[in-house]
Amino acid sequence: MSSAVRIIALHVRLATIPLPRPLKTSIHEIADVCCLLVSIETDAGVTGEGYGFCFNAQRLEAIAQFTRSLEPLLIGRDPHDVEALWTDFLRSCNFYGQSGIAILAYNPIDIACWDCIGKLANRPLYKLFGAHRDRVPVYASAGLWLSSSRDELRAEARAFLDQGFKAMKMRLGSPDWKEDIARVQAVRDVIGDQITLMADANQGLDLSRALRLGRELAPYDLAWFEEPVPTWDDDSAAEIVRRLPMPIASGETEYTRYGIRRMARERAASVFMPDLQRMGGYTEMLKAVRYLATHDLPVAPHIFTEHSLHIVAAAGNATWAEHMPWFEPLFHERMTVDADGCVAVPDRPGTGFTFDWESIDPYLISPRAASGS
Repeated sequence: MSSAVRIIALHVRLATIPLPRPLKTSIHEIADVCCLLVSIETDAGVTGEGYGFCFNAQRLEAIAQFTRSLEPLLIGRDPHDVEALWTDFLRSCNFYGQSGIAILAYNPIDIACWDCIGKLANRPLYKLFGAHRDRVPVYASAGLWLSSSRDELRAEARAFLDQGFKAMKMRLGSPDWKEDIARVQAVRDVIGDQITLMADANQGLDLSRALRLGRELAPYDLAWFEEPVPTWDDDSAAEIVRRLPMPIASGETEYTRYGIRRMARERAASVFMPDLQRMGGYTEMLKAVRYLATHDLPVAPHIFTEHSLHIVAAAGNATWAEHMPWFEPLFHERMTVDADGCVAVPDRPGTGFTFDWESIDPYLISPRAASGS
């Protein structure tokens, strides 16, 4: 029997990727994405990689510092021991709480450990999780923002169709609900009735505005109406679930299985969108998804497409992966949408995606040689 594998080094690097143009939601203005890149070296010669992100470089520095502070927890440990590492992490961070920066800081470490596990086993992660499918339905999420005019919405929707997407999501939450309806109509006119359409208000409405807009959206056959109200407002969300005819999606800003469990118990959503980063990586994400499966509740993970593919591929209650190409510059590999609007889960070991440091180098906040564990 072979001896245990040990983690010998943790490397943390920071990068900022500018977006092609600024984007707007009901509560955000986004010009770039700031990425936390983590690599874990083992004495077996295998390196695992994971990443997280935020929208502010100074805040990224704070998250990265927290990640570096976790190094003593990792060195000398076996990356296979993800459950023990998760327990030790939560215990060591009890003072700081089980959400927020602490979870964001640990997330890429857990993903990197799982990447090691897959590489050491020479198997893709979804096979180790227990495969349900090897092709994942995806919806386009890189366009149809509030910053786009109606003509731009039409052009973006056509471009998504040309790329092979069979589903797409648009953002709502305009000051005047009638403008939102006109924007949905503009997209439906382009894509027709056979393409799946989702709409996201990004937590920008209150109960009365959400109900008014939701009622007016009913004729447009939305797959879901996403985050109409703030995620902490379970009472309003549950009332919206009861009173609107379409599914209500939420959960991307909940932390760990406990946030998802609370929302499920409060019936604050009918489609759940746990975020791999806020769950704290695969170890906790799998618990949340399987908890939802025990209640026959559908799951559609929030972004991190390259890594979330494995979750959707391993979960019978998963419906869609959100196709967000923001992070493509980080990786050697690319995702391809097929004729059915699906992405094949990579059969490469681990996550199947590896950092392309040559391409990343121009985006690094500090030179690679100056950063490290």
